[in-house]
Amino acid sequence: MSASTTSAPATTGRALNLALATWTFAITFWAWNLIGPLAVRYTDELSLSAPQKSLLIATPVLVGAVGRVPVGALTDRFGGRRMLAVLNVLSVVPVLLVAWAGTQASYPLLLVFAFFLGIAGTSFAAGIPFVNAWYEPARRGFATGMFGIGMGGTALSSFFTPRFVSWFGYVPAHLIIAAALAVTGVVVWLLARDASAWKPSTQAVLPKLKAAAKLTVTWQMSFLYAVTFGGFVAFSTYLPTYLKDVYDFDLAGAGTRTAGFAIAAVIARPIGGVLSDRTHPKVVVLVSLAGAAVAAVLMALKPQPEIPAGIVFVAMAFFLGLGAGGVFAWVARRAPADRVGAVSGVVGAAGGLGGYFPALVLGATYNEVTHSYTVGLALLVVTATIALLYTLWRLPREDSTRSTHA
Repeated sequence: MSASTTSAPATTGRALNLALATWTFAITFWAWNLIGPLAVRYTDELSLSAPQKSLLIATPVLVGAVGRVPVGALTDRFGGRRMLAVLNVLSVVPVLLVAWAGTQASYPLLLVFAFFLGIAGTSFAAGIPFVNAWYEPARRGFATGMFGIGMGGTALSSFFTPRFVSWFGYVPAHLIIAAALAVTGVVVWLLARDASAWKPSTQAVLPKLKAAAKLTVTWQMSFLYAVTFGGFVAFSTYLPTYLKDVYDFDLAGAGTRTAGFAIAAVIARPIGGVLSDRTHPKVVVLVSLAGAAVAAVLMALKPQPEIPAGIVFVAMAFFLGLGAGGVFAWVARRAPADRVGAVSGVVGAAGGLGGYFPALVLGATYNEVTHSYTVGLALLVVTATIALLYTLWRLPREDSTRSTHA
């Protein structure tokens, strides 16, 4: 996105546009997470093994991650309003196809359509540059943090998707989400506006992505976002299965607790953005990584429900959400103005990929005898510790982009 950072953007209408972008983020994330809350149902109906189940859960995450790279670059060229509207409408198709595959009781079809369901997860890369342009640099931590509330769509999905299936039936539940996506797309197209400071980039997409890839800040923030937001995605999609395996909760009970996990992260994300504005993103990220590592150790000890287990899960979500808000506040400070969309796309993709692999690891390392995920959680502790040490010793605090080129 080519927006000037030397003067404050016009403020008329920015609250409405932030609200529309946040809701779009929420409803598309609900669609992106349709598989996870129903994974136990699919496992029972299709007799899936733990690796098959984890692959099904993780597949939408893959496309939602990789797809953020071109979506971020296209947003720089065509604008957030247009991209957010189009992504809503496009997401309707895989939602309906997943519903059809479920009625056919076909694991291969579910995998194929779950792959395309990942389109919904790319909305993040369009929303970040869209809201970024509406706010002056000193308020972008707040703006990206508030936009990040939209990741609460995973909480909505975890809580309501299994209940919709129970109340209305499997196919009608998917039809409701498809209708919400379609309506949101129309509303965004009619009511949203790109900021007056935004100017379409005339640079071709591939050169723009290559330019973003040459920035050191892109890879620094990608690594941190893969750990923080990736951790959130992994847990929010896999947690219903985790809670069933470890604590033997039913589908609705696991969904309710997963929704609580996601809400904690949603609340923490704007806090991370605001604290980054007032202190510095580096401080916020360090606190996040330290807290997540400690929470993972406690989770591996299999605390008893509801307390202290609930406190540990909420703490994990809070620290991951805090870090996600801090990382994108850092991106807003350090990424060149004309490459915010491209950089956001790459960083967002890294965050999604960070949520893809842990789900596979958890499925592969699950101990069916002890009903534990100790190995997977130990790997999370190691990863968070490495990220903490890297942030502490290797990442600069300065906001200038002068030293960001590789």
